[in-house]
Amino acid sequence: MRIVIAEDSVLLRAGLSRLLAEQGCDVVEAVGDGEALLRAVATDRPDVCVIDVRMPPTFTDEGLRAALVIRSRWPEVGVLVLSQYVEERYATELLGGNPAGVGYLLKDRVADVDEFIDAVRRVADGGAVLDPEVVSQLLARSRQVDPLAALSPRERDVLRGMAEGRSNGGIAAQLVVGEGAVEKHISNIFAKLGLISTDGDHRRVLAVLRYLGA
Repeated sequence: MRIVIAEDSVLLRAGLSRLLAEQGCDVVEAVGDGEALLRAVATDRPDVCVIDVRMPPTFTDEGLRAALVIRSRWPEVGVLVLSQYVEERYATELLGGNPAGVGYLLKDRVADVDEFIDAVRRVADGGAVLDPEVVSQLLARSRQVDPLAALSPRERDVLRGMAEGRSNGGIAAQLVVGEGAVEKHISNIFAKLGLISTDGDHRRVLAVLRYLGA
């Protein structure tokens, strides 16, 4: 498994490189900023990138921006983003497209070597990894009243299909209804879950997360 690491902290970068190498991984490059990360991916075409969210020059979301570029230009390359704190917007933005080969973990998880290595391998193999704490905070915003209680049985069927990763056409075929009917049900689901103001792809991810956490 070929890996590129992007982390501005020299000590953490060296620590991650050593840890991954000890587990039999091939760390082809270890860089300290987003631009160097993109150059490394273009040159080395790794299986997966381990990326810090906050990197130079502004230490805000350079790592996330680079991860999104990688997902767009090289969709076959997995990205595992590491963050010091839970950033709900970053998690939903990263998962807003195809969640295959995508991961978002808190840096504390690196301390559990087995868990961290498992996450890296899962992302490299096309799986999705989402930190439990991130899921908890995404769900916490709507826990005072169960929003799923307002869904009709058919809307729940549609949401279940979304959670299974089916497209609108796939859900329509499963339920033996027209695709237009599915789209209408999805619009109703978004409205009842209070996701009207969120971007389309992000709404789908958040709706599924709420369903899985109900």
